[in-house]
Amino acid sequence: MLERLYNWTLGLARHPHALWALAFVSFIESSVFPIPPDIIMIPMIIARPSRAFLIASIALVASVLGGLLGYAIGAFAYETLGAPILSALGKADAMAAFAERFNGVGFWAVLAAGITPFPYKVITIMSGWTAMPLGTFIVTSIIARGLRFFIVAALLWKFGAPIRDFIERRLGLMFVVFLVLLFGGVYAVKLL
Repeated sequence: MLERLYNWTLGLARHPHALWALAFVSFIESSVFPIPPDIIMIPMIIARPSRAFLIASIALVASVLGGLLGYAIGAFAYETLGAPILSALGKADAMAAFAERFNGVGFWAVLAAGITPFPYKVITIMSGWTAMPLGTFIVTSIIARGLRFFIVAALLWKFGAPIRDFIERRLGLMFVVFLVLLFGGVYAVKLL
């Protein structure tokens, strides 16, 4: 089923209304959809590099708005909508322990989920469920999703199709390494 969904999403990139399709996928990916908007962004930017930053901007705005939907699901409909979504993603068991620690590191959790392959929708729902301050959630989502989408756009704008394989296979790993180094540096500074 995921392969069929992936192919459907990829087909949207060739549609005449691809920007609207990108906005739709970016929106629903932040709260319920399993396929990331990068699948549409990459072919769109390769086809029209001059629109790379417009495409990234649309993905950013729609993703943050979709994140607000995820936040609302967590805050107002966790039992009826949020829990089943997180259960389907295999994240339901660790909910209680996670909720206790989440708000203490909420900024970093949203940042990490927004730029790494970790499902951002899990964090959006958890942010609402644990009552993370809405302002913190929005600002962190803008930073995280902006980094993710604008780095992809900049790489494709600068290097074109040859960088596509790197983005699809290794960019998530590079973000994880970056965050590990960042956390390690912050921890080292605290020890000194």
